[in-house]
Amino acid sequence: MKNIPKIKLYGTESCHKTIYYKEVLSATGFPYQFLDVEESEEHAEELRNLYENRKLNFPTITIGNKKLRNPRKDELENWLLKLIK
Repeated sequence: MKNIPKIKLYGTESCHKTIYYKEVLSATGFPYQFLDVEESEEHAEELRNLYENRKLNFPTITIGNKKLRNPRKDELENWLLKLIK
């Protein structure tokens, strides 16, 4: 199996879209890291550094160097499928 790039989900526990993406990612079985930007200033800063405007644009998912801002489910699944090909 190929090396799986690191998958990160930036969001908050109170965001319904973040909760949705946690469910989708958990269902795939791929390991991912959830980074709560309300609970950790370090995680918030990491997310700000992904965007030129330095805003907390969440939910954001990163797969290696690929950044997905609030992707549709099929878009996310397509990127995840590329990991196993």
